[in-house]
Amino acid sequence: MRPPGSTAGAYWGAVNAPEETIVVRGSGPLSGTVVVPGAKNSVLKLMATTILCDGHHELTNVPDIVDVAIMGDLLAAIGVEMTRPEPGKVVLFNTGDVVPVAPYELVERIRASINVLGPLLTRCGEVKLSMPGGDDFGARPIDLHIAGLEAMGAEFKFSHGYLEARADRLHGADITLDFPSVGATENLMTAAVLADGVTTIDNCAREPEISDLCEFLVSMGAKIEGIGTATLRIEGVDQADLRPVAHRTCPDRIQAATYLAACSVAGGELDVVGARGDQMSMLLERFGEMGLDLTVTDAGIHVIAEERARSIDIATLPYPGIATDYKPLIITMLAVADGVGIVTENLYPGRFRYVEELQRLGADVRTSGHHAVIRGVPRLSGAPVKAHDIRAGAAMVVAGLAAEGETRISGIHHIDRGYDDLVGRLQAVGALIERS
Repeated sequence: MRPPGSTAGAYWGAVNAPEETIVVRGSGPLSGTVVVPGAKNSVLKLMATTILCDGHHELTNVPDIVDVAIMGDLLAAIGVEMTRPEPGKVVLFNTGDVVPVAPYELVERIRASINVLGPLLTRCGEVKLSMPGGDDFGARPIDLHIAGLEAMGAEFKFSHGYLEARADRLHGADITLDFPSVGATENLMTAAVLADGVTTIDNCAREPEISDLCEFLVSMGAKIEGIGTATLRIEGVDQADLRPVAHRTCPDRIQAATYLAACSVAGGELDVVGARGDQMSMLLERFGEMGLDLTVTDAGIHVIAEERARSIDIATLPYPGIATDYKPLIITMLAVADGVGIVTENLYPGRFRYVEELQRLGADVRTSGHHAVIRGVPRLSGAPVKAHDIRAGAAMVVAGLAAEGETRISGIHHIDRGYDDLVGRLQAVGALIERS
């Protein structure tokens, strides 16, 4: 783990050196306690939102991941300085001298950089945001962000790889999203905080990370109603009404699911401390159907896996449905389950690139369009594989626990972007895993 106060620049220098791999050997039953850190998909958005308000903001339960350091570098270029005084804590100081430009060399590193759009536009009245790839923004997945902000009075243009937006002052609007996009909900919500009048967002995303951001903003002085529902109502306030705050980041439900999946394929008994069962209800129900013995407690989730899992059919849907980020873990669990299962992707068709890596390990998986058909085998077989993204990389680690022999995973910088000491946490509960 990186020491407190470390920066992305130094860490990325290490990433550019010859890269480590993760080596996993088929493990017996896991046993013990795993503590789930704060959510990557929340903390990065909380960090971006400090653009709205001057002063010192304090975030705790912050995961020690590369993306936090990268977002810190991006915010420093904008005018918000980050320090890490101790593990699990960051302090963000908004100097008040905010520059509404997000340069390409920083934006290209992290998808969550789009979350500076709403705060910069509403605070500064303008923003210049690099768009990696240079294609016309109309075909990109930020069209819902742009349409909503245009309804609030923003004007956009795209040239030379940059998205530029202007608005003397945003105004309230009634916005209905065609799809409950998490990113669009976040940008529209943060923009509405300082807009004139009332903004309503219908069919908005309801993920726990959205509620976490809402609670952060309310503590800051924003006026938001409907938290946790499909309709948010935001009454704009003056910037002088906002104040810097301290906030504890909500737990990472994807990391929690990773440890449940690890227990499923390796067997054993774990206490996943910090996991919020109420934020994972649908997933826990389906895991129960697969044969996991799950108990939600005040401290987290207790899981027992005594027998080989049973295959089920499952489909991804917006929250409170099964998140697409769970899918690589689910397919890995089904790869060693008893029977045949079908996984249907309703959010991002064709997002099955990691299946080829599972097939290298002996998984019997066939994909067609939105669907993957998985015929479970008793054990996988260790082989070299590659992590293509954060969640797929974690799935390769889980798969290694279910494989005979050695599984060596390359591309693990992806895992480091979203997982806080995945290797160490699994070692502590008996997994045969190491970085080399």
